[in-house]
Amino acid sequence: MSDAMPGDAVTIDNYEEQPVVLDVDHVDKWFKLPTEQSTGLKQAFINWTKGIKGYKRQHVLRDVSFQVHRGEFFGIVGRNGGGKSTLLKIISQIYYPNRGSVHVEGKLVPFIELGVGFNPELTGRENVYLNGALLGFTHDEVDAMYDDIVEFAELEEFMDQKLKNYSSGMQVRLAFSVAIKAQGDILVLDEVLAVGDEAFQRKCDDYFTSIRQDPTKTVILVTHDMGAIKRYCTRAMFIQNGEVAAIGDKETVAERYTLANLDIMREEEARKAERLQQERSEGKAVYPNGLNARCPVLRTYAISPLVLTSDEKFCFAVEYEFNESDDFYLAIALHDIRRGGITFDTGAHNERFHMTEQGHHTVYFEMPLDLFNNGEFRLFTSLRTPIPGNTDTTDMVAVALDDNACTFAIRDPRNMDYALINTRVMQIEPITEEEALAVAAQTAANEA
Repeated sequence: MSDAMPGDAVTIDNYEEQPVVLDVDHVDKWFKLPTEQSTGLKQAFINWTKGIKGYKRQHVLRDVSFQVHRGEFFGIVGRNGGGKSTLLKIISQIYYPNRGSVHVEGKLVPFIELGVGFNPELTGRENVYLNGALLGFTHDEVDAMYDDIVEFAELEEFMDQKLKNYSSGMQVRLAFSVAIKAQGDILVLDEVLAVGDEAFQRKCDDYFTSIRQDPTKTVILVTHDMGAIKRYCTRAMFIQNGEVAAIGDKETVAERYTLANLDIMREEEARKAERLQQERSEGKAVYPNGLNARCPVLRTYAISPLVLTSDEKFCFAVEYEFNESDDFYLAIALHDIRRGGITFDTGAHNERFHMTEQGHHTVYFEMPLDLFNNGEFRLFTSLRTPIPGNTDTTDMVAVALDDNACTFAIRDPRNMDYALINTRVMQIEPITEEEALAVAAQTAANEA
């Protein structure tokens, strides 16, 4: 087995050439949840004679096995409650498995919660040494790391002040710096990439980009940010309901996670819609958020698959119920979940969305996706009525929010994940100085 030379980044193509530094073998973990309260020995004895255990098992992890090789940046993804954090605590020896084993080669530095082990009554300097000791480093080892920690946190002037006088941002920077600058072999991070202000986040991004190229450093990252998984990771693993649902190529794992989220959202929306329909059939005046007696039904839902490429068109439906005699309009807005903001809006008074049929109906639409880079998007529909004498706007009667909105994702290997518009439809082209001067002259002439 050959080791990577300095500067040779570990990738999905060569990670198996490196030694295994973390071996998780058939790990199970469960917790006992009380079901019977026994306030004394008498009640405990009665429960025992009746065969009542007083607890039930909550299985958090089931037969989890995987290996991480030296130099990997290994991502772990999964929905809340799926078992990710419990797994990290077992890896970090905070919890012990009920079955199976975990073997770690080298010094492991866990960073599972910000500021754990910090004492507000101690100075920043004292907290660095305290936290280092908790992580298993000697005083001399912390001495060797101290300057790097303080420099990265940008807190040189404040290290002799008590931690309770630090702002929350300063505390975050110090805690994070201790974790990532500690000279361990394996760094374990749980949902902590988005720490500090924008400038500090850029600094952290630069650090992780550099450590990604170091074949001697291993990072295990738990996150919900698929951008971070794709940007940093060698491989990834998807934990679902306490089991390994997928492991391997980071792109494939990220897509499995995204699709699983969309499927679960759709199932939840269907269940809530069924409950509301049942309540309405029983005569209860129950309306989802954004709807009312005038418009008791308004929802947008997918006809197409929920994950598409840029070459495809997204087909969707809008179901509505509106029984007033006035004509009315639908207005549809596209929200960019990943980057924030409204990407597109049909407008409140668009004749193409002028509806003429009252009652309970469904209408169908499609939209091209060739403009967009990869991302997650959500369609919101509102039902609107005209304002007499005003052709510019309309009154909103209802809006389809929450479960009545429609979420879909674009995934295309030709696309970027960062910007909204892809480079196939939008380009910034270089021009000559003469062309620029001509434009400037024309602009001056137009303003004269």
